[in-house]
Amino acid sequence: MNITVDDALTQAGAGRFQRRLMAIFGLVWAADAMQVVAVGFAAPSIAASFGLDMRTALHSGTLFFLGMFLGAALFGRLADRVGRRNVLIVTVACDAVFGLASAFSPDFQWLLALRFLTGAAVGGTLPVDYAMMAEFLPPKNRGRWLVWLEGFWALGTLIVALTAWAAATWALGAPWKLIYIVAALPACIGIFLRLWVPESPMYLLRRDREPQARAIINRVRVANGAPALPKDARLILPPAAPAPAGGILAPGLARTTLAVLSVWFLVSLSYYGVFVWLPGKLATEGFGFVRGYGFLVVLALAQLPGYALAAWGVDHWGRQRTLRIFLMLSALGCMAFVTAGSALLVAGALMLMSFALLGTWGALYALTPEVYPTTLRATGMGMAGAIARLGGLAAPSVLAVLATSDFNAMIGLFAALLVLAAVLSFAIGRETRGVSIA
Repeated sequence: MNITVDDALTQAGAGRFQRRLMAIFGLVWAADAMQVVAVGFAAPSIAASFGLDMRTALHSGTLFFLGMFLGAALFGRLADRVGRRNVLIVTVACDAVFGLASAFSPDFQWLLALRFLTGAAVGGTLPVDYAMMAEFLPPKNRGRWLVWLEGFWALGTLIVALTAWAAATWALGAPWKLIYIVAALPACIGIFLRLWVPESPMYLLRRDREPQARAIINRVRVANGAPALPKDARLILPPAAPAPAGGILAPGLARTTLAVLSVWFLVSLSYYGVFVWLPGKLATEGFGFVRGYGFLVVLALAQLPGYALAAWGVDHWGRQRTLRIFLMLSALGCMAFVTAGSALLVAGALMLMSFALLGTWGALYALTPEVYPTTLRATGMGMAGAIARLGGLAAPSVLAVLATSDFNAMIGLFAALLVLAAVLSFAIGRETRGVSIA
């Protein structure tokens, strides 16, 4: 008797096993978020500690995103070749070690080197996490659970904002050290938790290791209270599983890939452009009463309902419609900021931007792993992650002139780019809600 992975997971449902997996992946996902958003929160105190201007201090962010770019491209492909589990353990360990070492950098050059290595580890963790989580979820639960995983990003952002606020309140001499230490702690814990995570059964089937895949599926089923597969059952991939020659740019996938990568880049440029420069802007200048790290905590809290709505939307409206709704809301928030005539309107615009941009990420992360087959899923997520880091690279460096001379013009540019992303999303093709992944 043959049974597909998705059918076996559907019979077991999303239960105790997936909740454990969510807790483990979510912890490290929050850690990765903390490392990423630390770029903007740590930069003002890095500048003060080493006697640098803000643009130079943000080179720590440029090197971090360069590392993420290379790590996402390298580890995504590696995970499709040597397995998800091995790559996850290595990248989380490197995240913890290099992230913690960053806090003890003796000079700015050491800090740049360690932030580059931390970025490479984080860049490798993000796409593999999502590909693996997707492969352990039944089709009907996949979209909502993947957005919930993305929701841990908001938790990480909130922790960094609270840490920066506490450091400013206590008048610490080098707040960036505390920020980097706190950002590395969840990854230190995650190293040991990752040992519990088994290899992806879909990956094992692709490598003709059916007995190991069946054993892992039985582990999932038993943990969720379902019976193990019958002894005569053979685990298989769906018979129509696509295996295109030519990778993610094969003729059947090229248009989808180009559209997905374009959206990732535009969303990333807008998100990092806002959240790399905004912490320093609010900490030093502000907009009327909208100033200081306290308001950044409020912005982090505004992200949580964005994820909640995106989690509901991907299953009720579909992945692509939810993505477009949040893209347009993000653009609306940017335009409201540019045209705001009072501090109250500025505050409302910033909260809408924070709410909608993070909801956009939730929908995008739910959609992307579902458009690729198992043999290319980590590669596709890795390439999307790498393209997103190009946006991160541009935020602290290419956008520096615009951010320091006309902050409003930069935000207005993001509004136009987000609308363009919504238009380009129509080229992605099929809706993946409820569709089996193979």
